[in-house]
Amino acid sequence: MREVVVSLVVALAVAWVALVVALLVARPRGSALTESLRLLPDLVRLVKDLVTDRSQPPSVRWRLVALAGYLALPFDLVPDFIPVVGYADDVVVVLWTLRSVLRRVGVEECRRRWRGTDDGFEALRRLTRT
Repeated sequence: MREVVVSLVVALAVAWVALVVALLVARPRGSALTESLRLLPDLVRLVKDLVTDRSQPPSVRWRLVALAGYLALPFDLVPDFIPVVGYADDVVVVLWTLRSVLRRVGVEECRRRWRGTDDGFEALRRLTRT
């Protein structure tokens, strides 16, 4: 059990670092970086809300559960100790999953559930190209 908790914490930290780097590139013009950095907690709340909402299609909920499972695994497609490329697979899997969820659920529905700032949601849309 301890290994699972540690793996999940490390996975969240890795995802946060990857999103910070992506946000430096994709943040909306004129927005404060600190606002964009708040994306991860808001994103975690959105994912939790979508997973626990029984009115969402099961395929959406399972994608998000599978994503959390993938991030919690102690091994990756490309090992994390390889500089830059090691974290790229995590970023690709996260963004691909979020993109498919936003397209399936709908941008308006996700925006309605988004608890963060408008800048944060726009950064998420830019990252997922939705």
